[in-house]
Amino acid sequence: MIWKIANAVGYQLVWLISVVGAAHGSPLPGPFAAIAFALMVLGFGKQRQADLRLLPLVLMIGLLADSAWIALGWLDYNAPWPSALLAPAWILTIWFAFALTLNHSMAFFKGRYALASLFGAIGGPLAYWSAAHGFGAVHFDTSAPTVLFGLCVGWAAMFPLLVRISEHRFAREVIGVAS
Repeated sequence: MIWKIANAVGYQLVWLISVVGAAHGSPLPGPFAAIAFALMVLGFGKQRQADLRLLPLVLMIGLLADSAWIALGWLDYNAPWPSALLAPAWILTIWFAFALTLNHSMAFFKGRYALASLFGAIGGPLAYWSAAHGFGAVHFDTSAPTVLFGLCVGWAAMFPLLVRISEHRFAREVIGVAS
């Protein structure tokens, strides 16, 4: 139980450091925090292979999702390095850290896809709204209700998918990765 709390708190710290850094125009603080978080999770967690297997998949989904939201004109990010057309490095840092929660603090959602969808529909947009209105790291380029609805639908679909991908049997049977 303490490990799951430490994992959740570590992720939240990466989120906060990434968002505050971006709000101040720097994409660098987040990646440094994520490296420290990854060293903690991979060093002390009991799911090292599963976590390493998830990282590239979750990063690709994050890159596609956030880049799509930029292309749709929904979001504009501070510190858009390396490109204003793609998801910035600091938001991918958050996705990287998020991947390291799926087998730990977020493992509760495994097999509970409806609950994961509900959690994603609320938590995903809330994170973007907080980054936008609490810190100014993200800007909604169209009306806030439109963006929040789109993020709600996107996260309602993505979070259960990420949970499913994190399940070992799924990884072995569909992705072809040994556990």
